[in-house]
Amino acid sequence: MQAPIDRIKLSQPAKDQLIKLKRVTKIQNWNVLCRWALCRSLAEKSPPSPVPIPADSNVEMTWQVFGGPIADLLLIALKQRCHDDGIDTDDETLAQQLRLHLHRGIGYLAGDPNIKKLEDFIELTTL
Repeated sequence: MQAPIDRIKLSQPAKDQLIKLKRVTKIQNWNVLCRWALCRSLAEKSPPSPVPIPADSNVEMTWQVFGGPIADLLLIALKQRCHDDGIDTDDETLAQQLRLHLHRGIGYLAGDPNIKKLEDFIELTTL
């Protein structure tokens, strides 16, 4: 599937939150944590707030690195979520929603006081 965005660049606050998550979970790859974050946000019932997100950190990855072997599934999930929220699924909107969901998800994961180790992180999948 054709990705709506070639490169994903994170904000500095998101980078700082990912550093915390890396320390807590021992997951060392940005892209793996970002996949978890996207899925965490997509699972929320409400849409993310349409706030401007700066791309001011040095954390950047291609769509293929971000999505890895599940890139197509992540894109399908994002498109379905946009459809469910009554939002267009053109490339520009998908790219914007991806950034909003990704940053919201990173914030949710980093701000969860129950995540103190990898096992707590994995428990999120059973909720």
